[in-house]
Amino acid sequence: MIEPRPPGVPPVTPSAASPAVPVPYVPAYGTASLADLPGSLLASLGLPAANTLELEPASRVCLFLVDGLGAELLAAHPDAAPFLSAHLRRTLTAGFPSSTPTSLATLGTGAPPGEHGMVGIQMAVPGEGRLLNCLRWAAPGPPVDPDVWQPMPTVYERMAAAGAEPVYVAPASFDGTGLTRAVYRGVRYRAAESPDERVEAVRHALRDSTFVTVYYGGVDSVGHFSGWGGGEWLERLAVADRMAERIAGTLPPGAVLYVTADHGMINATDKVDVDLRLDLREGVLMLGGEPRARHVYTAPGAAPAVLETWREALRGRAWVVTREEAVAAGWFGRRVRREWLGRIGDVVAVPYGGCVIVASAGEPVEASMIGYHGSLTPAELNVPFIEIRR
Repeated sequence: MIEPRPPGVPPVTPSAASPAVPVPYVPAYGTASLADLPGSLLASLGLPAANTLELEPASRVCLFLVDGLGAELLAAHPDAAPFLSAHLRRTLTAGFPSSTPTSLATLGTGAPPGEHGMVGIQMAVPGEGRLLNCLRWAAPGPPVDPDVWQPMPTVYERMAAAGAEPVYVAPASFDGTGLTRAVYRGVRYRAAESPDERVEAVRHALRDSTFVTVYYGGVDSVGHFSGWGGGEWLERLAVADRMAERIAGTLPPGAVLYVTADHGMINATDKVDVDLRLDLREGVLMLGGEPRARHVYTAPGAAPAVLETWREALRGRAWVVTREEAVAAGWFGRRVRREWLGRIGDVVAVPYGGCVIVASAGEPVEASMIGYHGSLTPAELNVPFIEIRR
């Protein structure tokens, strides 16, 4: 394990920062993060685990995961989500990067990214000179085994061993994918497409299972291409709100519904296109990560020069640090396993404000988006945690 900087040691200074440069908002690992939720849910069901969030006992639990529903986003539009807004909520933080694969692995293992190793959407396969896109589970060359890539036992396997028979309700297209295998091992998959079908699937699953997870991705998908806060986004938020209300109405006595998210979102106002900047390509072998959390993999001996170039080019727009600085600052958790270090870029570039780092030729779809997430800002890291008991 690589240990972070001890308490009391000043944080990294990613650039020659002026006082106007914000400080990275580091996830609340160990106190109020998504990594603390799975163990607390297990404990609430009477299974041996640390109840960090101090959840009350329950006979059955339904976890409703609304992709992209940041706490600040929900708070900004209570009229579009009257049911969720009417319930008291706490705030948790996602991990870093604040993105779906990382958060799903965190929820699936109960561990921070530095432990489970899902440290980005696109990560280097160490020593092989290629990137794994873990959303699509695609990489040039030989297939990447999800069980090897993410080897930690999942909380669902622990539940299944204890007789809880966890169920996951989501679209059929996700069933059997590499990402699902990596993070949801141990669940009984129940495919359901429309919101109505998912609510009905939850109702049936709660008859014989003590733990059900249901996923809704409409808020995130619209946010990426239309931006968060617009009319279509508000419609999808309203769909999620109605789903939560209907699921709450189906809970059997003694059951509880928890609603949370994997990350928030920002709307981009400033795009830096690496494919149009020769200076940002010099010395770079592979560009991984995502537009709000870039892993920059460098040629042998080129890391110091790349670091200096990227810091200067992104001054006032991004935190640019070395791998070692990111680890020491605790961005990925209290520890990072040595075998995962090669997945992290030699240089890590994390935009703030409205900036994103795109690659228009290599990633045209991602470059065309409006809404993004992944960075170390409250808008992207803070997620709601709402409890509704029957």
